[in-house]
Amino acid sequence: MGVEHSIVQSVSHYGDSMEFRSLSVILLHYFKPVLTVRPDWPQIFSGETITLRCSFPKSSVTQWTFYWYRESTELHRSDENLYVLKHIKVDQSSKYYCYISDKQNQRDSYWSNTVTLTVTERPKASLILVPTAQSFTGEKVTLRCDIQGHTDTEWSYSWYKDGDSKHPVHSSDVKREYSFSVVESDRGKYTCRGKRRSDSQRSEISDAVTLTVSAEKPKPELTSSHKGAALIGNPVVLYCKLDQSAGWRFYWSKHSQSPENETKTETHSYTISSVSVSDGGQYWCRAGRGNPIYYTNYSDALWINTTISLMVSPSRTQHFITDSLSLSCEGQRDSTGWRVRRYTHSEKVSDCSSGWGSVTGSTCSISSLNTSHTGVYWCESGSGESSNPVNITGTKGDVILDSPVHPVTEGGPLTLRCLCRDPKPSNLTPEFYKDGSLLQTQTTGEMTIHTVSKSDEGLYHCKHPEKGESPQSWISVRAAESALGLVGVVVGLNFAVLFFILLILLWRHRIKKGHKLQTNQMSEQKQRESGTEDTQLGYAAVQAGDAADELSDVIYSPVLKKNKNYKGKGEDIPEWDSQSECIYSNLHSGTATDVGAGSMEIIYAEVEVKMKKNSKTKHEKVCVSADTVYSELKNTEKRSLKSEHES
Repeated sequence: MGVEHSIVQSVSHYGDSMEFRSLSVILLHYFKPVLTVRPDWPQIFSGETITLRCSFPKSSVTQWTFYWYRESTELHRSDENLYVLKHIKVDQSSKYYCYISDKQNQRDSYWSNTVTLTVTERPKASLILVPTAQSFTGEKVTLRCDIQGHTDTEWSYSWYKDGDSKHPVHSSDVKREYSFSVVESDRGKYTCRGKRRSDSQRSEISDAVTLTVSAEKPKPELTSSHKGAALIGNPVVLYCKLDQSAGWRFYWSKHSQSPENETKTETHSYTISSVSVSDGGQYWCRAGRGNPIYYTNYSDALWINTTISLMVSPSRTQHFITDSLSLSCEGQRDSTGWRVRRYTHSEKVSDCSSGWGSVTGSTCSISSLNTSHTGVYWCESGSGESSNPVNITGTKGDVILDSPVHPVTEGGPLTLRCLCRDPKPSNLTPEFYKDGSLLQTQTTGEMTIHTVSKSDEGLYHCKHPEKGESPQSWISVRAAESALGLVGVVVGLNFAVLFFILLILLWRHRIKKGHKLQTNQMSEQKQRESGTEDTQLGYAAVQAGDAADELSDVIYSPVLKKNKNYKGKGEDIPEWDSQSECIYSNLHSGTATDVGAGSMEIIYAEVEVKMKKNSKTKHEKVCVSADTVYSELKNTEKRSLKSEHES
């Protein structure tokens, strides 16, 4: 409080005279201390230094003692009117004021105004390197500096290299991204931080990121899921392998390295879901990333060769009788000279031209199916090459299972449908079975296995509550890495076991019934006329007679001896498809009713017979591909057997 004396004159009037008087007036002034903050920021980052100043006008600072308070707690007292808060913390956010007292007169004291300090955690910068993995000379990289919890418009940015935080390699008042085309000398550790435009407070510096620069442009490796030629209608997956895989898109070229005709994928794989003739040829891949796009070198070329395959339309194993069916030999190579052949339960191998179908080029058309068309079908060239075989089943029933004619690839999807001869909609739901056990009941009439594994291989059929059940179809699963390899023996037996079973069966029936193995052989004269020396296939009907009290299942089985070369008298035996030597057999037991008035159990055996004409003749063999699919494993009714042919 201050004191001020003033003299005031007053005037009084008494008639015609005036009287002047002097009055002494004492004026009291109240002086309040003023508390200020420097720097005066509405929001203070932790770690900053803040100075509080307590100012008192018209008085010497030395005559006062200064007291500093946060809320009601005294923090400090001194003869100085400054109080410094170093490395301020978030918990120091509060209201502050000062109190002064006259050293000579303790009763002469004053309180200042209140100031509020708001302290928040100092935000930390985050540095992101794009691309994150190894970079290559000439490639554009971007260092993006983000301030956590803040918009980029609040800040200006600086970037530093190799720990030097005093000399930025780049600064920007606007952009949070620093982009440049790298050279080898740019490799190193980078950091960044931001400075708030409103008050120049700086963020915490980011963690370091490492930029690695390689002078050599990368080159991917192109591989295929298939080894050897791809079968028409089967899937093929191409893989573009690149060790530095982060952030890349992949570009695929066919026939030529043409950027204008490239196909782009987000992943490193390219799938041809169903190989056609036009898919054959030379392929390349390369990868690219960034903007503008930085491309790798092209991979080495990969050839996709397609081979002749038997295509079935409609593409399923089972068909209703009276339906039409088309079978065609398709492939990258010229299919001229290829013919559709089949093996049926009548023990005969025959061509389409023999009367059961009509031939147009390499296509065989069956206008009206019947049960006698049930059998194994394949394409065969004049030189004895064979395609993959497929099974065709004609049924008189009202229900069939729509299943694929070719093996499915491991890892891919499999969809089965239950079809009725009468297409009218039904509220009843069909059931799907595998190996006799119920799998699913589906209102949609179809079931899907999204990722097929080897364990899904087996016998499938479906059953409609009113219309009956379909025949059984064997579904085979091929390994994804080798689609042309051996699919597996249908009944799970290896070559040796199955071969010995075949020999034992033939030996037992020969001894017990005394019937000779009847073999149908192609004549040497027809071989000369055809210009080929085909391997002869034998088909045997062995009568089991009365000893067979019960009928057993039909068993179709491929038998394969892999990758052996045989030499006879200095000459090689050519291998089928240059891959394997094949011995092919079918074991079929069923009831034959065409022998007299009775019936008997018949076992059909198809085996490869290598005919040796003379010591100088080259032996050629014709067999069905190792990729064999068999669909029919049928249980017949149990009945007493009568035979007119007793031993």
